[in-house]
Amino acid sequence: MKVVCIIQARTGSTRLPGKILKKICDKTVLEHDIERIKRIKNIDEIVIATTDKTQDDLIVNEALKLNIKYFRGSENDVLSRYYYAAKKYNADIIVRVTSDCPLIDSKVSEETINYYLNNKFDYVSNTYERTFPRGLDTEVFSFKLLEKAFKETKDQIYREHVTTYFWKNPDIFSIGCYKSDVNYSKYRLTLDTKQDLKLIKKIYSNLYKKDKYFTLYDIIDLLNNNEELTEINNMIEQKKV
Repeated sequence: MKVVCIIQARTGSTRLPGKILKKICDKTVLEHDIERIKRIKNIDEIVIATTDKTQDDLIVNEALKLNIKYFRGSENDVLSRYYYAAKKYNADIIVRVTSDCPLIDSKVSEETINYYLNNKFDYVSNTYERTFPRGLDTEVFSFKLLEKAFKETKDQIYREHVTTYFWKNPDIFSIGCYKSDVNYSKYRLTLDTKQDLKLIKKIYSNLYKKDKYFTLYDIIDLLNNNEELTEINNMIEQKKV
């Protein structure tokens, strides 16, 4: 059984263009993302799924530099991009993460994957009932489930947002949610705006030199002891699906 982590990546962004190639501590956001994902023990392969747009040659160059496999597909039909990427690399189980999460915690992702592997849900995430901060999002599902969505749905929202078809149809699919014992959902650790980038840079400047694989709990301690940091991006609203 092959577990493949597919990282959704493109340079296009309405609020912060080229965000995943922004530099933090002399590395791109995408490189930080991948370095942290590489520490997830229960995945077999990492694949960057980018678009076939010329502008995303930059993503391919980054993948080659980092010695990470990649797949190029439709910009807007992200479901098909995931399906063909998973098919090309013979994935039995897909772990979905995005490239704008340079604070993703490998242990949290690992535990989310184990929750899927040790139960019989069709789909598992740590986001369905949010208890972790936005920016640690990890979703797990089988290739068979992905293929079912790919073949059955034509709705644009389901084609653009890969897993929406699963969690909007709980009467069809069994859904599991891996939860934190403590609710950290008030924290925003993803990268969508310049305010998010400012906060993430502050977190890295405080923690990275001590331990480049600092954890969620290191971040929480930092934010709790420096509450002014959370004010940097607490006004940002997440786009609705």
